[in-house]
Amino acid sequence: MDSIKQQAVRFLQTYEMDVLDIDFDKNVQRFLDQIEKGLAGQDSSLEMIPTYLEAGAEVPAGKQVIVADAGGTHFRVATVHFDDNKKPIIENLKMFEMPGIDREVSKDEFFSIMAGYFEGVIHASDQVGFCFSYPVEIFPSKDGRLIRFAKEIKAPEVVGRFIGKSLNLALDTAGAKTDKHIVLLNDTVATLLAGCGYENRTYSSYIGFILGTGTNTCYIEENANIRKINDIDPANSQIINIESGGFAQSQRGKIDIRFNESTINPKSNLFEKMISGAYLGPLFLEIVRQACEDGLFSSPAVNALDQIEDLTTKEMNLFVQHPYGNSRLAVAAGKGTREEVVKLYCLADRLTERAAKLTAINLSSAAIRSGQGTDPTRPICIVAEGTTFYKMKTLKSRVEYYLKEYLENKRGIYTEIISVDNATLVGAAIAALTN
Repeated sequence: MDSIKQQAVRFLQTYEMDVLDIDFDKNVQRFLDQIEKGLAGQDSSLEMIPTYLEAGAEVPAGKQVIVADAGGTHFRVATVHFDDNKKPIIENLKMFEMPGIDREVSKDEFFSIMAGYFEGVIHASDQVGFCFSYPVEIFPSKDGRLIRFAKEIKAPEVVGRFIGKSLNLALDTAGAKTDKHIVLLNDTVATLLAGCGYENRTYSSYIGFILGTGTNTCYIEENANIRKINDIDPANSQIINIESGGFAQSQRGKIDIRFNESTINPKSNLFEKMISGAYLGPLFLEIVRQACEDGLFSSPAVNALDQIEDLTTKEMNLFVQHPYGNSRLAVAAGKGTREEVVKLYCLADRLTERAAKLTAINLSSAAIRSGQGTDPTRPICIVAEGTTFYKMKTLKSRVEYYLKEYLENKRGIYTEIISVDNATLVGAAIAALTN
């Protein structure tokens, strides 16, 4: 059996795609270098976007706030308040379709549709916490200007517009006659804020991390180190949105490079294409095709695998969970021998572990940069969200293994991973109530 597994490993190493091809310390140093350059305003693949939001402020009890969450496909609106025990109470929750998801809309239509979603809660508060899950340049006013949309949102006129200001104008046009104080933040930042004060635990700092369809990371940085912006108190700190999916200096294999060239935007999100849910399945299919071409599988298995024209990460994970099940990969591999099922499983499993190692490199870099976590009684709290992180078989446990091996054992930095229910809504509420 070991010889069969070694065949799969040797194949991956031929194309520099194996987990062992990734040098942990080298990649951490590259990540930290890009963080430093991004904070200084130098050329960097990491945007390092200041949020002007601090973490850890006291959240007032009983005060109601409006929250909104603009995600990839859905738009949620609700009201939130915190009880005397600091427990968030979410009410009036409604879900809508994200404007521009099914057809192209103008900027006026985009914000008009959005304003209509607030109809049931518009008079509940003068404060709005708006989780807007797209790259936005944030300003000291806590409003933000859209840098770009993900490809599925078709509203090109919105790019470059201030989101909060435009929403207020649309609300006024709709007859709301109210000027809301809108605090804009993205889902990763909201996730970090949602972890503050979690179950009355004491942490030295916080990292927000999302690994779902896409990926991103944020952490708390000293203002004195953010050299690309002025007029901030150097004695304070704020949350920095890394936009970590754009990291371009990671060690990539030959199939990574070829796969990236086949994507819609080959110059962007190189790191995301190695670890996130939108890409792991398609990347694995590219690996399988190369393995078939190189003779790793017999003709019956190759003929069946060749019939798979596309593959999602969910399907890849289903095969890893049930290699003798009824998924397309399991059925196709089953056309060959049991040994071939083992080879295919090893390819998928090694790619999953590589994603876990790269994820741990990302999180380790943020933890090291924060300068916290050296006291084991006050670890850094990693507030993690995303279906890929929690649903992909063994991914989370392997991330924790690498964090312990590298951060704790070699660097003396302690971390703890938690999940918070409705993190984006809770974090958006905290942002609005404390800013």
